Parts: sequence; structure tokens; C-alpha cells
Amino acid sequence: MVLLPTSNTFAPPLAAAAAGGGLDYMEIISHAGPVVLGVLALLILASVVSWGIILKKWLHLRRAQGESVKFLETFWQSKRLDAIYQAAEALSASPISQVFRAGYVELSKVTASQKRPGEDAMSEQLGGIENVERALKRAAVAEVTHLESTVPFLGTTASAAPFVGLFGTVWGIMRAFNDIYQMGNANLATVAKPISEALIATAFGLAAAIPAVVAYNYFVSRIRVLDTEMANFSNDFLNIVRRHFFS
Repeated sequence: MVLLPTSNTFAPPLAAAAAGGGLDYMEIISHAGPVVLGVLALLILASVVSWGIILKKWLHLRRAQGESVKFLETFWQSKRLDAIYQAAEALSASPISQVFRAGYVELSKVTASQKRPGEDAMSEQLGGIENVERALKRAAVAEVTHLESTVPFLGTTASAAPFVGLFGTVWGIMRAFNDIYQMGNANLATVAKPISEALIATAFGLAAAIPAVVAYNYFVSRIRVLDTEMANFSNDFLNIVRRHFFS
């Protein structure tokens, strides 16, 4: 008599197929090894910090641009530098207003010390203009440094996060091959969870890197525009100073 296999022989595979729900990724993450969990925790932390920087820097640059427009309107409409200086105090987020304030303070010092007895007028004028120019450049550099603060973290995250995720992927694949070796079985059920764990690490790495690189490029472009506007304003301010104070 020939014994035929009963339906119970294929019960586990059929049950798994009938379930049709796929893999539970939260369960896979909760049962991941310490190395992969460490990679995921690091990527989540980097992503959270990156989003915090993105929101804060976006608001900062938006305010800086808006107040710079207001300051330039005030600067070209007003005819008194002291009135412009008072208006600049209320527009502290504008890098252009801060450059003007530094130049105005230096100009006040220079004009207060002009025409001292025994000093050559021409050399005094040249030295005064150079002092104002240096003050403008120092202020511009300080403002660019302030605008660029925390932005390098986004660049670092954009560059490093995919490789950190790749490390988790490689480690998960190594674990999958180790499970195959120990169980002596190379079916899909043996390697599905470790490989899924590995791919989750890659996904986390990309999720952290993509917003960071987009935001980094956007912020660098905005800061470059503000830097150019500060340079243009410095040239215009120096021309006004030469024409009205050192002519």
C-alpha cells in the first residue's frame, strides 16, 4: 500500500502563503542585532537633528532675506546715516544691516579723529577709507560664518548616512549567510528576515541623506546670494563714504 502525503505535510508553507501579509518590519527591527540597531539609532538621530536644523535655518534665512530687503529700502530712501543706523538696530537679523552698522561705527571713529595737527590730509583720508573697508569686510565674514552655522552638519549627514546604512546592509547580509551556514538550509524563509533587516538599514540611510543633501544645496545657494548682496552693499557704501567724507 502506498501512503500519500496528507495536507498537514505542507501546512506551514501554505499557512505562510495564505497569510499574505508580508513581513512585519517593526518586528524585524525589534529583533535586529545590536549592530544594526545601533546603525538605525544613529541614522534616526541624524535625521531628527537634520530636520531640526532644516526648519531653524529656513526660518533664519527667510527672516534675514526679508529684513535685508527692508533695510536696503530704508538705506536708499533715507538721507541721514544716523537715521539709517537707528533703523538697522531694529533689523538685527539682516546681515546687510550688520555690515552697515560696523562700517558706520568705524566711519564715526575715523571722522572724529580727522584733521589732527601735523598729520598729512591725503594719507589720513586713505587710511580712513581703508579702515572703513576693513570693518565692512570683517563684518561680512562674521555674518557669513553665522549664516553657515550648523549647515555643514547637513553636508556631513548627506555624505555619511548612505555609507552608514550600507554598513548595516553588509552586516545584515553577513548575518543571513551565517544563518544559512548554521541551518544548512538556503530557502527564502531562512534569509528573508536578515536580508530585510539589511535593506531597512539602507532605507534609513537614504531617508536621512536625501533631505539633508537637498537642504544643504538650497541653504548654500541662499547664503551665496546674501554674501553677494553684502559685497555689493559694501562697495556702494564705500563709494558714498568717499564722495561725502573723503572728497
